[in-house]
Amino acid sequence: MALGSVAASLAACATPPTMPSPSPSPSTSTGAAGSPAGHAPASPAPSSSPAPPDSPPPGTAALSSPSATDELAHRIAGLLIVGFRGQRLAEAPWLRQAIARDGLGGVILFDRDQRTGGARNVATPTQVESLTAELRAAAGLGGLLIGVDQEGGVVTRLGPAHGYPSLVSEAAVGRGTLAAAQAWARALAATVAGAGCNLDFAPVVDLDVNPTSPAIGALGRSFSANPATVARLAGIELDALHARGVRSAVKHFPGIGSSTVNTDFGVADVSTTWSRTELDPYRELAAAGKLDAVMVGHVVNGQLDPSYPASLSQPTLTVLRDDIGFDGPAVTDDLQAAAITQRYGADEAVLLALEAGNDLLLFANQQVYDTGLVRHVVNLVLGAVAAGRITADEIDAKWARRGRLLGVAS
Repeated sequence: MALGSVAASLAACATPPTMPSPSPSPSTSTGAAGSPAGHAPASPAPSSSPAPPDSPPPGTAALSSPSATDELAHRIAGLLIVGFRGQRLAEAPWLRQAIARDGLGGVILFDRDQRTGGARNVATPTQVESLTAELRAAAGLGGLLIGVDQEGGVVTRLGPAHGYPSLVSEAAVGRGTLAAAQAWARALAATVAGAGCNLDFAPVVDLDVNPTSPAIGALGRSFSANPATVARLAGIELDALHARGVRSAVKHFPGIGSSTVNTDFGVADVSTTWSRTELDPYRELAAAGKLDAVMVGHVVNGQLDPSYPASLSQPTLTVLRDDIGFDGPAVTDDLQAAAITQRYGADEAVLLALEAGNDLLLFANQQVYDTGLVRHVVNLVLGAVAAGRITADEIDAKWARRGRLLGVAS
């Protein structure tokens, strides 16, 4: 997520790490046979009798008729969360069409445009309430995830500059009392809910293990270096959000607190600095039943996967499912991040993210602005299903997780 001018200036001073070179290169992978190690689709269960010659490949039955293909396309679109320009829906007619026609699953609001530095979606509380009402109306009964980065401190999209209350950083909360943390969490949740958003990409549960980290420590984005403190304060925030009907996506799995690179602008390598202690807040929050969704970060962690960043890593998502025990939606960090698209290609990154086990794909539409993004990604994934690289059953499972997050029937 873009962190604004503060983060940008810090990130500009950092030198992006050299990405490991996987073998074979994912940019050359065109189907199941060419899928890189760790990302091959699951093999179908053996059948006791051969399929008729004209039977579709396993998992592709959803493509057997135009209406079934339309339904699969609708479900794929439902897995996407995109950013847009405009403070009224009329300023983004492509978005209205993507929501009403294609079934787009979610949007993310930003206060400023990363490329131009100008206003993006937030002007005043009244304007934001009107915008989110328009978005909900366009979605109708299908529902829409309306997300925002409301962390407190420097990452506060709904802040005083636009008429909202001030919110101190997580670091400041971590130095205070539990009573102060509860009041802070209630104020944060009231702002998000009052704006008409139903998803907060927060809290940050990274550990403050490197106070100079340009991604976390230097920006005051962590409650503490102590995992128990992080879990306790994050739990207070999650309780406050839930009380207001807001869901959350905690971040950045599996932990970027030791990073020396701002992962919004580069892919960090924490292979030698990360410890499994950084998983503890996720484990505690999952055990308490407080997790709604988990954002997976753009960070290389060779202890879990030496070849791929976490956001594209099947072994990393396996840790989330099997070690942490979380079966809710996993959402990627921004898949348009230059460090991801330059290394893997924009299309390949989408497919790798799905194969890795992510359920929701985030496109901030900040570093690039693509009004044809939704239809392009839908067609890309439909092609991958037709080729057997991704199965329709996998899309259905991701759709069901999205439905649980949104609170609608799948």
